[in-house]
Amino acid sequence: MGSTGTVLRELRGAQKSAKGVSLYSRYVNRPAGRVLAAGAYRAGLTPNQVTLISALFTYAALAAVALVEPSWTLALAVYAALAIGFAFDSADGQLARLTGRGGPDGEWLDHVVDCGKLVLVHTAVLISFYRFGELPSEAWLLLPLGFQLAAVVTFCAGLLREKLGKAAATEAQAAAPVSQVRAVALLPADYGVFCLVFLLLGAPGAFRAGYAVLAVVHTLFLAAFLTKWFRELRALRPG
Repeated sequence: MGSTGTVLRELRGAQKSAKGVSLYSRYVNRPAGRVLAAGAYRAGLTPNQVTLISALFTYAALAAVALVEPSWTLALAVYAALAIGFAFDSADGQLARLTGRGGPDGEWLDHVVDCGKLVLVHTAVLISFYRFGELPSEAWLLLPLGFQLAAVVTFCAGLLREKLGKAAATEAQAAAPVSQVRAVALLPADYGVFCLVFLLLGAPGAFRAGYAVLAVVHTLFLAAFLTKWFRELRALRPG
């Protein structure tokens, strides 16, 4: 087993393409995940174990959102746990590529954890609104449900796009240059950027406003993604 520095260099060499990745994932989450992957490698952890660690941090944070009255202390703790969980979510794939121990079971587990996260995060916000929100109107309770719909449909549609058009997508990604403009444009849709809104939990009104803005942005991204992916898949029709 090599030194941590050697492992980090090997992980950089095994890094996925930066094409189609936001600036946050490229310059914050992936490097953080690389450090965690190196530590996991030195500790003898498997990629699936790293995935479960990611789930532990993420799900614990979201349970706290639902069960604990909002405060600035909660805001910092929740954000830290979500950011660490997201970094571990990057680390599992990096560790799998480094060790060659990835497989369909690991990919399946990773997607299950991600899907559960997308459902639970908005469910937790809904419960927090209901228990602690002192909402201006009960209509606010509909916002997490709409945001959840947009997030889950985006996740499932993107996954299906990847599976149904895998060969074409791989070829297109290899040919396309890394776009800094696209990396900036994708920032609002990045889960890591979304997690920043939980830093506002100590100010319920500001949190509601920030969460509402992100819900609108994600809905607009959903419409754009669905249009793009449908056209790409339609172009794959034989004949």
